[in-house]
Amino acid sequence: MADVRVVRPSTEARSPQGLTYWEGVSTETAGSVALCLHRLVIPPGGRASAHRHAGHESAIYVLDGEVRVWWGEALEHEVVVRTGDYVYIPADVPHVPVNLSDIGTATALVARTDPHAEESVVLLPELDRLPHLA
Repeated sequence: MADVRVVRPSTEARSPQGLTYWEGVSTETAGSVALCLHRLVIPPGGRASAHRHAGHESAIYVLDGEVRVWWGEALEHEVVVRTGDYVYIPADVPHVPVNLSDIGTATALVARTDPHAEESVVLLPELDRLPHLA
């Protein structure tokens, strides 16, 4: 029988997409084999680099803030999510979250079917140059 693990994150980390997160449950912290869960913070006016998660789905719960999420092959779609919203991002879908506030952070819980904290991230720098992201 496997052990129950409690993870008490004490230090922040920087994701390959350029955001701050606190790693929660993952292979590295708890021995997870099929999921990870961490807390993500987007600074005022900040955004992630364009990216996708190779072969892995993401589920997000917005704890605080208002975030525009651009998504699609050319980031041609957008949706605004707010405190209390749940967001589902299918595997391999390019996306960019942008904090709409100039003064407050946006915070979310992020779960992914990849048990490694950032293992499946594929950066898409060609999408970061799209004019509507400026």
